Amino acid sequence: MANPPAAMTAPPLSTAAIAMNRFGLGARADEAPPADPKAWLVAQFDAYQPMPAAWADQPTSLAIAAELAQQRQQAMANAAASWTNAASASASGTNVGSAPAIADDAKKAARQAANKAVRMEARDTYRSAVNARVASALTTPAPFVERLVHFWANHFAVSIDKGQVASFAGAFEAEAIRPHVLGRFEDMLVAVERHPAMQLFLDQTRSVGPDSAAAMRAAQRNPNRKPGLNENLAREIMELHTLGVRSGYTQDDVTEFARAMTGWSIAGAQGPQPNNAPPGAFVFRAQLHEPGTRTIMGRRYDQPGEAQTLAVLHDLSTSPATATHIATKLARHFVADNPPPDVVDRLATAFMRSRGDLPSVYRALIDSDAAWSPVAVKFKSPWEWTISSLRGLGMRELNSGNGTVQMAPVLTQLGQQVWRPGSPAGYDDIAANWAAPDALVRRVGIAQRFASRVGDRIDPRSLGQKLMAGSLSEPTELAVSRAESASTALALLLVSPDFQRR
Repeated sequence: MANPPAAMTAPPLSTAAIAMNRFGLGARADEAPPADPKAWLVAQFDAYQPMPAAWADQPTSLAIAAELAQQRQQAMANAAASWTNAASASASGTNVGSAPAIADDAKKAARQAANKAVRMEARDTYRSAVNARVASALTTPAPFVERLVHFWANHFAVSIDKGQVASFAGAFEAEAIRPHVLGRFEDMLVAVERHPAMQLFLDQTRSVGPDSAAAMRAAQRNPNRKPGLNENLAREIMELHTLGVRSGYTQDDVTEFARAMTGWSIAGAQGPQPNNAPPGAFVFRAQLHEPGTRTIMGRRYDQPGEAQTLAVLHDLSTSPATATHIATKLARHFVADNPPPDVVDRLATAFMRSRGDLPSVYRALIDSDAAWSPVAVKFKSPWEWTISSLRGLGMRELNSGNGTVQMAPVLTQLGQQVWRPGSPAGYDDIAANWAAPDALVRRVGIAQRFASRVGDRIDPRSLGQKLMAGSLSEPTELAVSRAESASTALALLLVSPDFQRR
């Protein structure tokens, strides 16, 4: 997508503006621009907090799974009690023949009530996690690393429109992404694929080896309902998480990888729990694992049990195709919608030489001249725009006199509901997907709401220069200065071409 005229006529971005807005999450009026932008970015590796205060009170995946298990048990008990009470009451009446139907209706009503309670609990857990994500982004001492957390959470996307994922999405980012964002790619990959959010999202808990012990027993019980293989997780690992499309693997490779992955599951998904694992914990169910040696992309894997999948993941995580795939996505996110091949090569080389050490790749990105282009070529997604707007207006918390501001509905209104891309591919990272006229109109409405919370406590003209670190264009500066009120001026600043690009 070509840059609109406003983007091309804007003054060149300063390196400080690039560091704060392209690499970071947006400048703050109460923070001085970095004197040495590159050193400022690298220093954030030491300042990053894997579990900041904003996330500290959020439930873990184990706590969420335990609560869901308890709710299911209570729902079953309530349904059974309703059925018994209704049957007893009907049988004692004059129309004894209607007792079973009345009891079944009571049991159905009890289950519906329980399901509604579970959905409400999931909604509250989800909204609380979204608020934690926003609060962390507003207060982080390492906005560059925090942006990388968001990048990886979208790379390893889960979507809350899949059942119980709504409950686990926040814990997924906190447990599988945040601890590993400055570590090795392979460690993050393994943590992601073992997490209950990913397992449930891509149906891994339903995958059974066709010749496994569990499948043989099931066939004996009912030959017409033999459980089977589910290839969803294996396919997305190869296509999206590691190698990328058209990278040389075949459908046979996907099927073989899915066979290797059988047995990877979570406690509470089905059957007895290995080693008395708590609900939600990763478990390996040996009785579901497809026995035998696998051949995937020409390599032979004869490891027993869980080790077979770990061996495959190791090879995928260190593949040149994976290095190129990851490098392309990072370059697209930080440099341009169509990333320069030399930048991709630079990042891929850093990935391979360091064997997937992510800080080494980030340093190569920081050292790339193209990443510091003075032209603002990237268009902010709704999430990026929202966070940079709130940071620019000086917000550090979501509590107000009327209670906690719920950010989930705001992001939904803007068209980028958190953890709901609707696809394992995640949200797109190009301007064409976010710069449609109707999307910009929605931003205008939200900008007015944000600005009204600040009122006249901020001078919009000086704020514009601070947020853009001296790179504010004359048309935007003029529009802000001519606004009829301070809140209108702030809203104009937030929806200006200068602010919406990075």
